[in-house]
Amino acid sequence: MLDDDRIFLGGSGKPEYLHLKLANRHGLITGATGTGKTVSLQILAEGFSNAGVPVFCADVKGDLSGIAAAGEEKDFLEKRARTIGFDEDYILEDFPTLFWDLFGEKGHPIRTTVSEMGPLLLARLMDLNATQEGVLNVAFELADDEGLLLLDLKDLQSLLAHVAERSSELSRVYGNVSKASVGAIQRQLLVLERQGGEAFFGEPALDIRDMMRTTRDGRGQVSVLAADKLMASPRLYATFLLWLLSELFEELPEVGDPDRPRLVFFFDEAHLLFDEAPKALIEKVEQVVRLIRSKGVGVYFVTQNPLDVPETVLAQLGNRIQHALRAYTPREQKAVRAAAQTFRPNPDLDTEQVIMELGVGEALVSTLEKKGVPSVVQRTLIRPPSSRLGPLTDAERRDRIALSPLSGIYDRVEDRESAFEVLKRRAEEAALLEERQQWREEQEERRRGETRRSRSGFQLPDFGRDDRPATRRRTTRRSRSDSVVETAAKSVARSLGSALGRALVRGIMGSLKRGF
Repeated sequence: MLDDDRIFLGGSGKPEYLHLKLANRHGLITGATGTGKTVSLQILAEGFSNAGVPVFCADVKGDLSGIAAAGEEKDFLEKRARTIGFDEDYILEDFPTLFWDLFGEKGHPIRTTVSEMGPLLLARLMDLNATQEGVLNVAFELADDEGLLLLDLKDLQSLLAHVAERSSELSRVYGNVSKASVGAIQRQLLVLERQGGEAFFGEPALDIRDMMRTTRDGRGQVSVLAADKLMASPRLYATFLLWLLSELFEELPEVGDPDRPRLVFFFDEAHLLFDEAPKALIEKVEQVVRLIRSKGVGVYFVTQNPLDVPETVLAQLGNRIQHALRAYTPREQKAVRAAAQTFRPNPDLDTEQVIMELGVGEALVSTLEKKGVPSVVQRTLIRPPSSRLGPLTDAERRDRIALSPLSGIYDRVEDRESAFEVLKRRAEEAALLEERQQWREEQEERRRGETRRSRSGFQLPDFGRDDRPATRRRTTRRSRSDSVVETAAKSVARSLGSALGRALVRGIMGSLKRGF
């Protein structure tokens, strides 16, 4: 039943497959808690890995980490394999796995820079209103124009303070910039920092190619994101995965419809992406999901209820695995009807009734066949996984992280010169200039006083000779020289900043395109 161009999913009286050539047409795995969604995700990840396709998936409960270890012989798994005629091909094996963690505790740290994330996703992450989002866009525009690198949260905090100081000037150039809106953004930044966002922003930033690795024997690496702690900050979780999806969209070249995907992306707890999301963001998600297919990326949403996914996105998910749903409330009954209606009917099944009768490990399966036509829905017993059911131990996880090909690459934080340091230096230079200007004004006032006294009968001082100490005279000459140099330097900096700003290009989600 194992084949080079398709993944065996289970048996419905006949083998059910997911065709690799159509796997980038996206998919949906739904079902109530405890009905087998995680196992379906696991066997798909195994199948893609064996086909040489890298996989990214979020491990919300910790169970998916077991994919890095070979499964154990268990009677109920072997019985299931025999039932669907899979016993001869059923092999227990582990899969090449990379562990990731935004907090750097259970895997390699994942970071991006504030500049690369961009204002749209940051506004979503901080739950800003339209006015505050507009001010944040102004701040990013100013940073781009003046060549200010925004790497971590302290860079953004410094930039916002700088924007507040120049609010009147910037309002004339970019539109209204109120100090109240800047203050509101700064307060939300503190909330984000307390939620662990500080660990996510910085360098070295993730190189997306490190999630698209294959092993020497041709298997795809499975990237598992430890998301159990991350789920305490659901907005951070959803925004991170959306950023990662947009990075793939911006960075990967067009490939059309390849024989197999270049990467498959599993978005678990997908409802968090759409909960309370503004219409503009949902439209962006829809656009990315529609267009990323041509980049060779398959996106699979995993959630409890099909109604969790907007219809415009749901319509693009061609491969579907539907586990059992319960219908105790009107909304649940509506979800069952909606799920049943999305399948190509099977005259031998009452799809709506079967959805409520499915046992653990059973699912309704419909995948795309030739020319992208959905197959007739079938009641399917999902195949047992070859890797471990359940999580790795902490010691096993540490061992695999230590042996990872990425060990040491992302572990140490870098902090090169960026907006925080540049703005701090500018403030110090401005304070020094102000001090020099004040000294010159004091000297001028002194000379004017001496002139007034001379006109009143006092002896005129000898202006032909400079009675100041030599060090004071040198300071005055140097200050004049410095003033010229500083003016020239600022002019050059503005020119370079404007040139850099024009060179920066932001993509569909507002994230920075690295190729420009």
